[in-house]
Amino acid sequence: MPTLIAIICIVAAALLFGVVGVIVGINYRKSVAEKQIGSAEQEANKIVSEAMKTAEAKKKEAVLEGKDEIHRLRNESEKELADRRREVQRQERRIQQKEENLDKKMNNLEVKEEKVSKKLKDAEAKVAEVEQIKKSQFEMLERISGYTAEQAKTYLLDQLDGELAHEKSVKILEYEEQLKDESEKLARKMISLSIQRLAAEQVSEATVSVVALPNDEMKGRIIGREGRNIRAIENATGVDLIIDDTPEAITLSSFEPVRREIARVALEKLISDGRIHPARIEETIEKARREVNSKIKQAGERAVLDLGVRGIHPELVKLLGKLRYRTSYGQNVLDHSIEVAYISGMLASELGIDPTVAKRAGLLHDIGKALDHEMDGSHVELGVEAARKYKESDAVIHAIQAHHGDVEAKTVVACIVQAADAISAARPGARRENLENYIKRLQKLEEVASSFKGVDSSYAIQAGREIRIMVKPEVVGDDRMASLARDICKKIEEDLEYPGQIKVNIIRESRAVDFAK
Repeated sequence: MPTLIAIICIVAAALLFGVVGVIVGINYRKSVAEKQIGSAEQEANKIVSEAMKTAEAKKKEAVLEGKDEIHRLRNESEKELADRRREVQRQERRIQQKEENLDKKMNNLEVKEEKVSKKLKDAEAKVAEVEQIKKSQFEMLERISGYTAEQAKTYLLDQLDGELAHEKSVKILEYEEQLKDESEKLARKMISLSIQRLAAEQVSEATVSVVALPNDEMKGRIIGREGRNIRAIENATGVDLIIDDTPEAITLSSFEPVRREIARVALEKLISDGRIHPARIEETIEKARREVNSKIKQAGERAVLDLGVRGIHPELVKLLGKLRYRTSYGQNVLDHSIEVAYISGMLASELGIDPTVAKRAGLLHDIGKALDHEMDGSHVELGVEAARKYKESDAVIHAIQAHHGDVEAKTVVACIVQAADAISAARPGARRENLENYIKRLQKLEEVASSFKGVDSSYAIQAGREIRIMVKPEVVGDDRMASLARDICKKIEEDLEYPGQIKVNIIRESRAVDFAK
């Protein structure tokens, strides 16, 4: 028990000492903290006082700087305002000077207007006086000459017209002689060389083909029972078969040359085979069509290869091959196109330009004739359309379009193709006309020549390539013959269509007749 009390006492004492120690520590820390707070307050007050002093100093500096800036800006604005005032004053002085100058000019103009009006009045009076004098002089001249003014004018114009006609004829003769001296030799050389270098064979074809038969019995087999064989052939080919009394021959008639050739080849195969019936006819015609198409392609390729023209579209090559079976005035169009291509290339070489485009244009110039049996339009329009479709150059298209004068030739190549086309068509025997058209052309040529004043008679000779004109010597003088020939040539060019050229030959004959008695 005493031990327990002792322990309790010890514990109580320990607790008491701990409480006392805590209290003492707290009081000590409080005193230390109060000392620190006091020193911090002093430091803060010091800092605040220093900051206020600094702020006051900066405030004074800012105020001084603001005053300086305001003073500077005020000086600048006053200077700018003074400059503007001086500029306004200067402009005012200039405007005032201009106004003064304008006033002076206006005064001068008024003075000048008065002078001009006075001069105009004087001039009008003088003009009236001159007119009166002129009228009196005209009246005096009319009395002296015995002519009125209109009669004298007509007389002078007639004399002037005669003198001018004489001068014009003399000048025309001089220029013609000069041009002949300079150009005739060169032109003859170029054309003759081109023609001589190409000696093309001229072939004439008709619109009918004749198929030989081994015997006359074959006619009946071709006709067939109730005409079924001949109908099958005509329906499949579009060609008319003419079976008449001609021994051992059948005539095929068609304006479409390719169809006629297909019918001819098929008929020859049927005759050679001997089996003639509708089924066999259709089969043979189909084979003949393939064979002819192959020949067409080969003909076009051969023409392109011979000429050395490259890059032509395959469809244009086929159209060229079709021209093998096309004729114009009896002239084979493919042969004509090849000839025009050769001549165009030669003329281009003689002129010193590249012959490649000229050859190409010459070869394709009549390409539309392969289409004019199948499509509407002239062969020129169809040719231009085909050339554009297959991407030919503008130079070739223009040459095709201009080779018959439908449009004006604007390039050297187009002019060359025109000349080569005329040369090929004008070869003796190259083309033929029927008698009626031939006579009409000659009559029209003579009518054109006879329509001119002073022509006595005219005669077309050399198949219409020359016309000889007899003139009245008392109406047409020597000085008028050159101008009359030129006028007749222009009239022929405007009114007639003809291949090649026509020579106009004017003959004036003067005779003096008397009798000895």
